[in-house]
Amino acid sequence: MEKGRWSSEDAPRASMPDELSHPKFSEWKFKLFRVKSMEKAPLSNETPVEKENQPEVEVEMEMAGSPGSVMKLCFGGKSKENVESTRGRVDLKLQEIDTHMNLLKSMCRLCGLTIRKTKGPSHEVQGDLEESSRCALRKMGCKLVTWPEVILKVFKVDVTTDMETVHPSLFCHRCWTAAMRGGGFCSFTRTRIPDWKSHTSNCNLCFPKKSSFQRMGRKRAKPLKGAHSLPKRIKRDSPETPGANRLWRQTTENPVGSGGKEWWLKLSVQRGQWVKNITHCQSDHLSTKLIPPEVPADLLRAVTCQVCDHLLSDPVQSPCRHLFCRVCIVRYNRALGPNCPTCSQHLNPSHLTRPAKFFLVTLSSLPLLCPSEGCSDWVRLDSFREHCLNHYHEKESQEEQTPSEQKLNGYLPVNKGGRPRQHLLSLTRRAQKHRLRDLKNQVKVFAEKEEGGDVKSVCLTLFLLALRAGNEHKQADELEAMMQGRGFGLHPAVCLAIRVNTFLSCSQYHKMYRTVKATSGRQIFQPLHTLRNAEKELLPGFHQFEWQPALKNVSSSWDVGIIDGLSGWTTFVEDVPADTISRRFRYDVALVSALKDLEEDIMEGLRERGLDDSICTSGFTVVVKESCDGMGDVSEKHGHGPAVPEKAVRFSFTVMSISIRVEGEDDGITIFQEPKPNSELSCRPLCLMFVDESDHETLTAILGPVVAERKAMMESRLIISLGGLLRSFRFFFRGTGYDEKMVREMEGLEASGSTYVCTLCDSTRAEASKNMVLHSITRSHDENLERYEIWRKNPFSESADELRDRVKGVSAKPFMETQPTLDALHCDIGNATEFYKIFQDEIGEVYQRSNPSREERRRWRSTLDKQLRNKLKLKPVMRMNGNYARRLMTREAVEVVCELVPSEERREALQKLMELYIQMKPVWRSTCPSRDCPDQLCRYSYNSQQFADILSTTFKYRYDGKITNYLHKTLAHVPEIVERDGSIGAWASEGNESGNKLFRRFRKMNARQSKTFELEDVLKHHWLYTSKYLQKFMEAHKNSAKAMQATFNPEETPDEVDATLEVPDF
Repeated sequence: MEKGRWSSEDAPRASMPDELSHPKFSEWKFKLFRVKSMEKAPLSNETPVEKENQPEVEVEMEMAGSPGSVMKLCFGGKSKENVESTRGRVDLKLQEIDTHMNLLKSMCRLCGLTIRKTKGPSHEVQGDLEESSRCALRKMGCKLVTWPEVILKVFKVDVTTDMETVHPSLFCHRCWTAAMRGGGFCSFTRTRIPDWKSHTSNCNLCFPKKSSFQRMGRKRAKPLKGAHSLPKRIKRDSPETPGANRLWRQTTENPVGSGGKEWWLKLSVQRGQWVKNITHCQSDHLSTKLIPPEVPADLLRAVTCQVCDHLLSDPVQSPCRHLFCRVCIVRYNRALGPNCPTCSQHLNPSHLTRPAKFFLVTLSSLPLLCPSEGCSDWVRLDSFREHCLNHYHEKESQEEQTPSEQKLNGYLPVNKGGRPRQHLLSLTRRAQKHRLRDLKNQVKVFAEKEEGGDVKSVCLTLFLLALRAGNEHKQADELEAMMQGRGFGLHPAVCLAIRVNTFLSCSQYHKMYRTVKATSGRQIFQPLHTLRNAEKELLPGFHQFEWQPALKNVSSSWDVGIIDGLSGWTTFVEDVPADTISRRFRYDVALVSALKDLEEDIMEGLRERGLDDSICTSGFTVVVKESCDGMGDVSEKHGHGPAVPEKAVRFSFTVMSISIRVEGEDDGITIFQEPKPNSELSCRPLCLMFVDESDHETLTAILGPVVAERKAMMESRLIISLGGLLRSFRFFFRGTGYDEKMVREMEGLEASGSTYVCTLCDSTRAEASKNMVLHSITRSHDENLERYEIWRKNPFSESADELRDRVKGVSAKPFMETQPTLDALHCDIGNATEFYKIFQDEIGEVYQRSNPSREERRRWRSTLDKQLRNKLKLKPVMRMNGNYARRLMTREAVEVVCELVPSEERREALQKLMELYIQMKPVWRSTCPSRDCPDQLCRYSYNSQQFADILSTTFKYRYDGKITNYLHKTLAHVPEIVERDGSIGAWASEGNESGNKLFRRFRKMNARQSKTFELEDVLKHHWLYTSKYLQKFMEAHKNSAKAMQATFNPEETPDEVDATLEVPDF
């Protein structure tokens, strides 16, 4: 046959070849086209008897090449006359088969969906792989070349035996995608292969239950199953009957009488019928007939559901103040729309509320008549269930209780509801949302009313209680751990806290994350990108704020992160060395981030003081302690040649206290007090720089913008949102965390070896040694500025010595204001250094000789170090540090040293000196001496006078015309400072000194090629380390953090940070 378009006569079904290739082809065709209705029904011109006696005709002899041979085959070889007599019937059957095959062509062989519903081209089931598909599968290792082979591998279906009239010949693009995704071997989708059957009179494909193939054009909404509409009116057969156009229904309330009288229902009765068909609550809710007849009609209407006319069960009240059963009104609204059944007003199911409590009490106390036979008791509604159950317990055995209790459900005001349905977990997500829609609305209403809209917490708590009730305590523990931010599925902030506090770099944390996920199969730790998102909220530059008035010479933008330390200056080439590296936060942005980090503590302080946080929006005062210290050698030694010395300077601050001034109160009320003011956890880094602290020009150039921002903030008010309200804050800065060297650097004074021994008063070293106790604080920042102008201009034309005596040691311009105070940490270190030298002199009996040689002093020092090592386990150190100083200044240490002192009188003097020092030390070390050591505070002046007398007499050889700087401040200025500030120890630089150690650790953790980026990483992670928000998480995960630290860094870390002070000739 030539290729081309076929005519109607040459169509494949109009003719057939004269000879068929197989002798049983007719049997196959007979089975193929045979229809049960055609076999069973006799032809019009034959009787059943004739059909039975009709001889069989051999198919092989009747296969002549005629156009009607197909018809003969369809009817098992019957004659052409018989076929022609049923031509219309045969055409109908063939048309059904043709329609069936056309429907098969529009469906997918594998998933059964209509091909037009799936986007993309269709593919032949029996065809070869296209070039693109074959190449794609070959890349995945699949060498199959035909689709039947691929389908058998992927979907486990053999399509080689498919029949044209039973199976579709195409499959959709969605199944093609599944086959390609599976690589030609496996499928990751749960594709259910339909069971294709041949065409019958009840074919589901041709006569579908769902009219998907019959629907044309726009879809029409199907009526809901639960929505029973009004029955259609039925015309009566006899028109003579009056009211023939009215509806008649037989009900239990209006039965058909014995005389055949028909009851015609009114519209209200008719409504009651179909409403009951909607609610289906006849067996669930109690009838109002159980209520005593003497109950007033108004009360009876009040306790009756306006939908089902039963006694109220789980009553709810609409905004229009009508009462319904909760289940009934929900089903009613679902069937007939969101309208009130009584007044037809619009009714949103989420607006339903519980009635007043007194009404519920009245409802539960209603007396009901017991329906049991032989019992005429009146029982309250709240005890009706128990009463009826007792009747059944008396009558039935334990084995027969269950069906009785099921019957008893008809007397319970609880909806046990509905026909058996598919389990919730087996439904699709859409079906689950549909089934739980009402519960979701109720939970949402409860959460908004009781829990501030926190639906998630309500649902998690319900799940937790359900697990506990079912003794699923292991799952409940995991869920509770997740809810509390610990254990399984850690919160990103918890993971960030663990990473920062265990000093893990990004690569180390990512390695741990992958290892834990691979070994446990659970994502306990969060990936790095979620940690970076959590960082943004904790770092400066995230929260909005405003200054009133605006800060002078400071940008008004708030989204400022880490900036260059030199930003804010109009720099020139000669001002700052080109290789100066410095990174910092803008001071005001950092303070805002610190206050937001303390938001919970501030609000808790307001509540503890009994203050209304909605009223307290202004009058907040923040006191900030500033610290700055230089670090000696921070260079990284890589083993290639000598280490190049590299020095750094750190500037940090600590929020010490926050108070509020309330109307009617003279003094401010403290709502936040830093509990650990000397901890590295509260000392927040502001600026890091690779600079030598002795380089005055570079240091002033970098800290100059910080000073300018600080000065501008003191003249303005900060407006930020705390606790949902805008609040205003004022700041006071106290620069107390400086050692002697840094104070002299910032205030423009001469170096520590100057004749002017003190940074608090104008005494010279000779005057301080003669009068050790009676001095007062006279220096200030403003006075130093005035003296600098005198030093610079020399208005009186004096000589150098006279001018120096006039300005009292001021030799440079003070650029940052410091608080005239004493640093407790460096006071301990300086005094311990002095006692260490006294011990050496007493061992060598220097009071009896003069000018000992250097070799003798080395021998005395070696003897002292050996004694301290053997007796106190104190190893010699190159520089005095805080730990060594605390161990040395004890009674045990002086007793050990006295073993090496020959003279008994000198031993007693040393012990007396140490005893006085031990009594004096708590006054400057304590955070609050008036509370912690009131007795030592009262005796301090007396003890310091005794201490000075011993030094000026017994140890006159050492203090004749000279005294150390810290020993002078200890004896002369401590009582005045404590009286002015209340404490010395709380304002010490210990936290900043501990931060120096953290600087080295963070620098190791964030080693990068560029020192600029390295400094940014150190500054960022050090800030996160001091976050109160992350510290709270670390308290809950302290054990896991220790275990992780032991895993990744098994080396022991020192328990206490050693702060150092350079001491000459030590």
